[in-house]
Amino acid sequence: MSNELQNFLSLSYEELEEKNLEAKEQRKNRVDPGKIQEERLRYLTDEKRIKAVTVLFSDLEGRLHMLDYDKKFLVKSWDNLTFDGSSIRGFTAQRESDLRLGMDWSAFYWAPSDIFGSGKTLVFGEVIDKDGSPYGADIRGVLKAYAYGLHKKEGYTLNAANEIEGFLFNGKDAERRYNETGKFEYVNTGGYYHSLPGDPLRTFIDTAAEVQRAMGFENEKDHPEVAPSQFEINYTYGEVVAAADQIQLYKLICRQVATKMGLTASFLPKPVVGVNGNGMHTNVSVMKNGKNMMWDPKGDEKLSKFGWQFIDRILTHGNDICLMLNASVNSYRRLDPHFEAPNQIKASAVDRGSMVRVPIGNEKSSRVEVRSVGPDANPYMVLYSVFKTGLDGETAKIKNLRTADSYLPDNIYDAMKNFNDAEWTTKILGADVKGRYAELKQASADRCPRLLGTVVKPQEVQFHHEVYNQWLWNQF
Repeated sequence: MSNELQNFLSLSYEELEEKNLEAKEQRKNRVDPGKIQEERLRYLTDEKRIKAVTVLFSDLEGRLHMLDYDKKFLVKSWDNLTFDGSSIRGFTAQRESDLRLGMDWSAFYWAPSDIFGSGKTLVFGEVIDKDGSPYGADIRGVLKAYAYGLHKKEGYTLNAANEIEGFLFNGKDAERRYNETGKFEYVNTGGYYHSLPGDPLRTFIDTAAEVQRAMGFENEKDHPEVAPSQFEINYTYGEVVAAADQIQLYKLICRQVATKMGLTASFLPKPVVGVNGNGMHTNVSVMKNGKNMMWDPKGDEKLSKFGWQFIDRILTHGNDICLMLNASVNSYRRLDPHFEAPNQIKASAVDRGSMVRVPIGNEKSSRVEVRSVGPDANPYMVLYSVFKTGLDGETAKIKNLRTADSYLPDNIYDAMKNFNDAEWTTKILGADVKGRYAELKQASADRCPRLLGTVVKPQEVQFHHEVYNQWLWNQF
């Protein structure tokens, strides 16, 4: 059927950016949710060219799930959308499977039709338990409630910006086929900042950056990274829940663009041994009454006492929360000191081997950068654990924040033990969700060789939570 006959919504990139930035500003200014809900429902009702609304949510491990609802159905039934939670790893047991999806109407996006299909809009969902309360294993909901509570009680606005690295490999299903090929094939063998116009890596970066810009990301810079065929596309900071949503959209956009090019965008932390891995450096700051709480022109490294206490708590609990920041078997290959690995439990303004860095900043940009985070971790869990730990954790266990007395684990088994033994992780997640998360990580570890060795094993790719499919898991 021709596009002329379909008559589905297809906006220019300029129109998309305008709409998405307007919605982003509403979210930033905390416009009344009821007003936004009314506005979105009216828009969906009046805009006849929309055929479906894609509702997005994430499971406990951070894997993104999407359901397409017919627009007319959603407009009538948005307050009673049920789904089978037992089919989502880390959610309900089979005997208590029904969950609901609520709409976070402030997290509404218009997406380019050439990438996502025409006649569609996107909105993030909130998982709701049978009794109407937020579902405990939906970490997005947990993060949102935490951020809202701090804003109401302390006047804090939690901000984050994430630098997400990825690899671009030949072939549409390079990760899923790794058990057959045993290797990943680069599309570019250049290096840091080096890519010729028109080569596959540059074309991919340019296209993904344009999609992000159209979706209101407010891009800053993009470039090839240190390793061959590696990329990074940076965008501005945002309020913490919106920032986590953008991580999910960033990876989705990159995968969509790569697939259309017959390639694979991979966010495995260390898909290739011998070159730098993928990180997700997580920059965080706290605002109160328009003031950046991290900034002090007279402070050490121009970071405030508040900022140094934040760092102290992160380092004190560094081993406790490592499994939440480095969520896969493969991620522990990245914590290798030979490739600028941020595995030293210390803070530094210059040493890239530090778990925490204090970047050069000013009154607006002063922040704390947690460098040890893998790009495959649940972004809501990462930001929740970083802010919760930095603001509420224990302090003063480390004599010198700039000297490493210990290191992060180099394997998932040590990370799981630290996570399981820590009282702090129980306080963060609650005993039930902590237990579920630990079980998922144990299952992944048990399906892979115990020792990492010097070669990436098929199992650590095949059974990675962002790669596996339901058919594979059902074989065990």
